[in-house]
Amino acid sequence: MERRESIVDAFIREMREETGLTVLCPRLCGVKQFPVENGRYLVLLFETENFTGELCSSDEGQMEWISREKLSRYPTVEDLETLLDVMLRPDLTEFQYVPEGDNWLVQLR
Repeated sequence: MERRESIVDAFIREMREETGLTVLCPRLCGVKQFPVENGRYLVLLFETENFTGELCSSDEGQMEWISREKLSRYPTVEDLETLLDVMLRPDLTEFQYVPEGDNWLVQLR
């Protein structure tokens, strides 16, 4: 986020810079968090069905539309399916990594 930029405005800007799409009316639909030295790292999860522009690639990588059914054919982060559940299920809001010994446990709320 840039200084004095709202969270929503930062999301809209980042999406435009990284995908070429201008997101309209984003909705916060979840939070992912995990501990880091002296604090925690938060990832805010947004969704929308409203946008303008043409999807294009950027320094972030090759962009393309993929249906959820075909996601398993692509390399993604390990926790993507769980993140999608948090985003899409109305009974979930939070995805949290909690350290336990040498392992990380996932807690969903």
